[in-house]
Amino acid sequence: MLKSAVPVLASLNEQETISFYTQKLGFTFYSSWEGYLILGRDKIILHLWPCKDPEIPKATGCYINVTDVDKLYAELEPLGVIHPNGKLQEMPWKMKQFSILDNNGNIIHFGEEIND
Repeated sequence: MLKSAVPVLASLNEQETISFYTQKLGFTFYSSWEGYLILGRDKIILHLWPCKDPEIPKATGCYINVTDVDKLYAELEPLGVIHPNGKLQEMPWKMKQFSILDNNGNIIHFGEEIND
């Protein structure tokens, strides 16, 4: 019955967040309502709410299931957005994944299921 989920992350600066997601991650900017942002790429939609406390994004994030994680990693790795401890690797829970930090400090994990 559940169909999809939309992560809601914290944004410390509206214009910097729009630039980061569109220029670095290839997202499309859809709208801003008093600093509340909606962006998307492929079938993924992200919402970001305006936040003043820089500690909040350090404790938030999301996990995005993808196809062709190797190709996505190759696209994003040269842009310097990969989390220092988030390089592409196979995880014990049968996912191949990597992690990035956005311009606010939110962590985003991208993972693809490993088929036996």
